[in-house]
Amino acid sequence: MQFGIFTVGDVTTDPASGRTPTEHERIKAMVAIAQKAEEVGLDVFATGEHHNPPFVPSSPTTMLGWIAARTDRIILSTATTLITTNDPVKIAEDYAMLQHLADGRVDLMMGRGNTGPVYPWFGKDIRQGINLAIENYALLHQLWREDVVDWQGRFRTPLQGFTSTPRPLEGVPPFVWHGSIRSPEIAEQAAYYGDGFFANNIFWPKEHFQKLINLYRERYAHYGHGTPEQAVVGLGGHVFMRRNSQDAVREFRPFFDHSPQMGGGPSLEEYMEQTPLTVGSPQEVIEKTLTFRESFGDYQRQLFNVDGVGVPLKSVLEQLDMLGEEVVPVLRKEFAKNRPANVPAGPTHAALLAARDTRTQSRGLGDLKHAEDLRR
Repeated sequence: MQFGIFTVGDVTTDPASGRTPTEHERIKAMVAIAQKAEEVGLDVFATGEHHNPPFVPSSPTTMLGWIAARTDRIILSTATTLITTNDPVKIAEDYAMLQHLADGRVDLMMGRGNTGPVYPWFGKDIRQGINLAIENYALLHQLWREDVVDWQGRFRTPLQGFTSTPRPLEGVPPFVWHGSIRSPEIAEQAAYYGDGFFANNIFWPKEHFQKLINLYRERYAHYGHGTPEQAVVGLGGHVFMRRNSQDAVREFRPFFDHSPQMGGGPSLEEYMEQTPLTVGSPQEVIEKTLTFRESFGDYQRQLFNVDGVGVPLKSVLEQLDMLGEEVVPVLRKEFAKNRPANVPAGPTHAALLAARDTRTQSRGLGDLKHAEDLRR
């Protein structure tokens, strides 16, 4: 199982100090967070994609390429790649290039994006969001698997004899997750292709995400990719820790109260009861995260958000120390207990390459058997 962090890259005022970081400071902080995540032994760093204030990560491949040059082991991912407003040809090229530069340490998460004004900025209609996600990903999937592509659809000019370059590293495209907060169509899309499904698992009660994940698992099996238990699931989570829970709650409350997504409604304590947010000690984070398996089954990737809503970089780095030293080692051990042997591990380039070679070998053996049967 893989553990890591994801960031949305918001530029938010620290309510405790009243200071707002500059865009430059926030971008550099995200790089420092990624490097710290590798240092403390986490497996994944993921960044969102946004094209509107108060967010800065408008070019994920630029940031991840920079981070790739400064890290050695950590998987670099997106917490959203906008499949609706980005050209799928450019996605194919950009992420294949990043895959080469990072020696395969790359995957990405497709998402529609839920910020209405962004769509017309890129010449798209948000009312076509689902249709754009379906058609654009069908083209991206084809571009990464066929050397020469002829294609025609509703939302893009046709392609004739087109080859996306560079080709995916060693002929294996980056692993794709499909992320959704509320759309069953995206869970269906992930199941159809046998890709991963990521539920962000923040802001909403667990029952909401259970419906999406259960649908994905059922449809994954329906399309013949394996059993429902073998479907590849990722979850988010939101944590803030101090050595004792009272200090954590006291320190995080101003961030919660000033957050446009969380504040203004239930109290922090009520919100924690109703959603996956955990504010408390490392042990409390461990205990609540372990309940995710009870709710969603065995899964492959757990990403935590630790840096949003104005939390300063110093506090974020302290969160990462606690994750790496106290939380994740226990979670690795506990999640490994009684994990069925047929449940896949988290996706890596090496694993995808090995699976491709196994399938090729199996087909080759099948061809040999067929030829022998014909001879007989």
